[in-house]
Amino acid sequence: MSRILIIGAAGQIGTELTEQLALQYGNDNIVAADLNPPDKQPEIRDYVKLDVLDKKALTDLVKQHQITEIYNLAAVLSATAEQIPEKAWNINMNGLFNVLEVAREFDLDKVFWPSSIAVFGESTPKTDTPQQTVAEPSTVYGISKLAGERWCEFYHRKYGVDVRSIRYPGLISYKALPGGGTTDYAVDIYYKAVAEKPFTCFVNADTRLPMMFMSDAVRATIELMQAPANSLTVRSSYNLTGFSLSPEDAATSIRRHYPDFEVRYEPDYREQIARSWPQSIDDSIARRDWGWKHEYDLEKMTDVMLRELSASKVNSV
Repeated sequence: MSRILIIGAAGQIGTELTEQLALQYGNDNIVAADLNPPDKQPEIRDYVKLDVLDKKALTDLVKQHQITEIYNLAAVLSATAEQIPEKAWNINMNGLFNVLEVAREFDLDKVFWPSSIAVFGESTPKTDTPQQTVAEPSTVYGISKLAGERWCEFYHRKYGVDVRSIRYPGLISYKALPGGGTTDYAVDIYYKAVAEKPFTCFVNADTRLPMMFMSDAVRATIELMQAPANSLTVRSSYNLTGFSLSPEDAATSIRRHYPDFEVRYEPDYREQIARSWPQSIDDSIARRDWGWKHEYDLEKMTDVMLRELSASKVNSV
């Protein structure tokens, strides 16, 4: 039976991924770790504090709990990383190194590490961006993710570490707030709609980016990790997408439920970051290799986001 360590379990992805892995593998086989564990922890028996930069603590945890798989989600995201570049590079890169080294030393079964569409840049084709193409990121986050992809492939080729990765697009969730990414507006806009407040957007109305509903992202992650190793042809990171979205697309979808919803546009430095990324992604290699297929389009996601956030609003009163 797999014994799974999730690093960054309290984050936007980690919150929902931890829940799903516990459902599939049982709470007793999950160790959730974060630098700042949540006050209200999910039903996980082992929830510990861990700094991914502390290799000794990581090593001790792997030995103590007989870990066989690691999901390393710890990272400083794009918008935040631009404000603290050296710290972001340290966490994003040296945290990955620590996990890869522990996986090599203990011959772990599998490692998951998330990459991002941030690996692409101004020179990348913007429409249907292919799996293999020019990648010249202009952000600290993107640079660290591109370097990380190369190290993942190196560790697989040289040491046989079974490391797997997805280039996540923007992720939208009602269960956990985002943590400093350029696509955060696509989450906050739904919160403002349910609160019946105007929304001020930090990118332009027509800035289109690849997006995905969180439940699709979590399912994709688990499906990739459960895929037979010999079916995988990409050991850097797989392109993945759900649908493409601009702020005005989201606002139009929301107005089916809230006709008077108001959006104002005050683009800041995040607009430039967003403009450097693809508008749509070709994920045909993931679909071919491990049967990936998204479930949620924009309208289906909007219905779920507004229903769940409205229920949370009512329950909190």
